[in-house]
Amino acid sequence: MSGYTDLQLDALRELANIGSCTAGTALSGMIGRAIDVSVPQALALPLPDAVDAVGDPGQDVTGIVLPVIGDVEAIVLMLFDAADEACLCGLLGAEPAGELGRSAMSEIGNILSASYVRAFGAMTGLELEPEPEPPILLHDMRGAIVASALAPTSGGAGVALLLDSDLRIEGEHCNFTFLLLPTAAGVDELLLRLGVAG
Repeated sequence: MSGYTDLQLDALRELANIGSCTAGTALSGMIGRAIDVSVPQALALPLPDAVDAVGDPGQDVTGIVLPVIGDVEAIVLMLFDAADEACLCGLLGAEPAGELGRSAMSEIGNILSASYVRAFGAMTGLELEPEPEPPILLHDMRGAIVASALAPTSGGAGVALLLDSDLRIEGEHCNFTFLLLPTAAGVDELLLRLGVAG
């Protein structure tokens, strides 16, 4: 059992929805295209199930990882398959395999993370910021990237909370997964600020 009620997950889902829309607006301004944000999932799952929940674990993807610092500990993780990475880089005039492409993806990670996390902070009154270091870019199987990102947030409890959104770019076959992975203590603090603490 996850230990979170439907009411609590609904509150976290709404928080994720607002954060995702804010991030989508920021990315839209960067690339000059409208961004459609799906209704996020708020999932509390055992670690193996959480890895499977975000898509084919054997697919090669690019991951962008940024720790969140402040009143809540969390990790932002963005996942792009090869076609979606090429689509985004192309919109910014960069080749995904080159240095310019890596720089473009890093900048996308910074913009999305900062806008998402600051929207969370504004809604909850928490002091939250992405870590000021450049994002970590990883190329690996989806399952390996997700498992390595989830491990430090589970706190040994074996349960991961995923706030999962899909962002789709208007006029392009391009979308990607955006995850916020808070620690168990971080989830407790978010629920307290949202008025649905256990």
